[in-house]
Order: sequence, then C-alpha cells, then structure tokens
Amino acid sequence: MKGIVFTEFMEMVEEQYGLEIADAIIEKAQLPSQGVYTAVGTYDFNEMLALLQGLEEEVDVPMNDLVYTFGHYLFNGLASAHPEIIQNYRTPIGLLHAIEDHIHVHVQKLYPDAQLPTFKMLERTENSLSMVYSSSRGLYRLAHGLIEKTFERFGQRAKVSFSLLKADGTEVKFDIVDHG
Repeated sequence: MKGIVFTEFMEMVEEQYGLEIADAIIEKAQLPSQGVYTAVGTYDFNEMLALLQGLEEEVDVPMNDLVYTFGHYLFNGLASAHPEIIQNYRTPIGLLHAIEDHIHVHVQKLYPDAQLPTFKMLERTENSLSMVYSSSRGLYRLAHGLIEKTFERFGQRAKVSFSLLKADGTEVKFDIVDHG
C-alpha cells in the first residue's frame, strides 16, 4: 500500500484523536516500519489493518466507520497532492466515471507498484452512476467516503448506496445519484 495512504491516515488520527492516540496505536501494533512512513514509500497492507484495529480499540468506533471517515479525509490529501486530476473534470459523475480509465492510469504512471482497486462501470446517466468496486483488501467504505467527498468538492450532494456482492466486501456495487 502506498505511503501517502499511511501518512494521511496518521495525520487524520492526530487531528481527530490527538498525538497520544496516534502514538498508542503505533506502539501497540508493533509495526515493522515502526510507524515511520513517507508518502512515496510502499508498506505492507497488514500495517494499515493493525493501525485500524488499534484505533478501533482506542476510540471505540467500528472499523468500517473509521475507514469511511478516512475516505473523506483522504480525498483532501489526494486532491492537494494531485490537483491536476480533479481540474480535468466538470462534474463529480464525470470524475468518478473516469476512475478506471484515466485516474488509475495516471496513478499507475506515478506509482507503478501501486495495487489499486478496480471499478467496473455498469451504467451512467447525466445524474447517476452504477459501478462495481473490486479489491482483495475490502476497503469499500474507503471508496464510499471518497465518492461522497468527490461530490462535496464540486459543491454538490449525492445519495450513495451500496450492496455487498461478496460478504467480505471485496466486491461491492455502488449506486450514486447526484442531487445537485
């Protein structure tokens, strides 16, 4: 998993829960990296799981809710690091529709070893989009948060619903309706 995800996660933890909680989850997790991350580095996904589990225990918030909140937070970090990507789109539906064919292609050029989820587009209208998220990591709630934040970035609101196609969350259908 790319380091930018780790650095953004640790920043979110510090901002929302404080440095003591951030230090506690790093210490408790006994990470190979010792919790030292760089945005361009690559780290084992199991470290993220350990950090999430530690945070869940420390703050008594379900892990899926933490992952969803992190999706909202991560959007801002990614948008700041790569504003040129968002500037290419006029609507949130347009941006989301381009995830697989444009945005992830751009990300792979920057980070050739990145293991990205896939998004299969099922149906698109001017105001709606249906797509299937697939990832062995099952972080569909991260995608959920990112999708909602995409609409906020454009000053719009959307109804985002999802249904698990696989019980472990590795394949999830998202239905998104733009409410302007």
